[in-house]
Amino acid sequence: MQTAGPTSWPGSNVSDITIADRYRLLIEAVGDYAIFMLGPGGCVASWNLGAQRIKGYSPEEIVGQHFRVFYTPDDIASGKPERLLEAAALHGRVDDEGWRVRKDGTRFWASVVITAVRDDDDVLVGFAKITRDMTERRRLEELERAHAASALVQQARENEQRRIARELHDDLGQRIAALKIALGIHGRELANKSPAQMHAELEAIAQIGADIDSLAVAVRRIAADLRPAILDDLGLRAALEWLAEDFQSRYGVTVQCTLDVLEPDLGEIATTTLFRVVQEALTNVVRHARARRVTIGLQNDANHCRLRISDDGIGFDPKAPSRPDAFGLIGMCERVLLVGGSLTVDACPGEGVTISAEFRLPVNTHSALTRADR
Repeated sequence: MQTAGPTSWPGSNVSDITIADRYRLLIEAVGDYAIFMLGPGGCVASWNLGAQRIKGYSPEEIVGQHFRVFYTPDDIASGKPERLLEAAALHGRVDDEGWRVRKDGTRFWASVVITAVRDDDDVLVGFAKITRDMTERRRLEELERAHAASALVQQARENEQRRIARELHDDLGQRIAALKIALGIHGRELANKSPAQMHAELEAIAQIGADIDSLAVAVRRIAADLRPAILDDLGLRAALEWLAEDFQSRYGVTVQCTLDVLEPDLGEIATTTLFRVVQEALTNVVRHARARRVTIGLQNDANHCRLRISDDGIGFDPKAPSRPDAFGLIGMCERVLLVGGSLTVDACPGEGVTISAEFRLPVNTHSALTRADR
């Protein structure tokens, strides 16, 4: 094989650098990859700067050691290092991903390529091994899968709450109404037979009727909190207006809504997200804010959606440690994140709280759900 003659690099005083020297210098200089040679038996024969950075060993510490020291105890016990060398010798190369161990005992997720090196007579002289630290990428992928799984959980929970709310309204609600009618009929029959003697019994029946009325109100409220039928039947604007009126009547806090909503551009997932964020924000106002007034602003076009909820309550210090019961804010953040948006909280002691959410439209969670299914 013909090789290039001696040469010198531009701007360098080094001359007579061969092609082999260039490759050696290149490999030694690479810092993002561990590139080193193994002998036929698996002992480390060379070591570059990238290997030292990723694995923590200096050349003096590792050259001559068997490369199984980079593997976890379980992999060593199962003979994985030897199997990889056998596969590389048989097929020419082998790819692998898995946990590896640094000198200090910490683990990192590695992407590895082992290539068999043979001489001109096809005799195995060793292996070239290239390792890349993929820990950060793996962490991001796991986080993405967690978000996708959370999207599935949120959707399943919404579907289940919708089902329970319908059953409460249609089944239990009708049974309560039928019970109230039957009780009224029996009360009238009892009054017609002996009104003087049955006065106490009639009072008891009347009290039972009042309890049934209260139960019916409670069932309707629970069903509405789970999944208000108005959200599915009349849409987001009507549901938010109902939520504001119900909140105002329950707690005496003035709620002003400015809703510039183009609902066909939102879709079901965005609609549910917005309703739940407003619902949770109002719950936080009741629990923590001591506010007298809340404003809700919502607007969207075909490309963007923006939500803003402000109160005039006591506020809080954003730098203070989070309360152990601050799950509402975490839930709002997760919901907005799942539709590809962002949520910010502006607060100051004595100056209320403003929650702002924004995301792009249309919301496409198909890819996230597909990743979660995988």
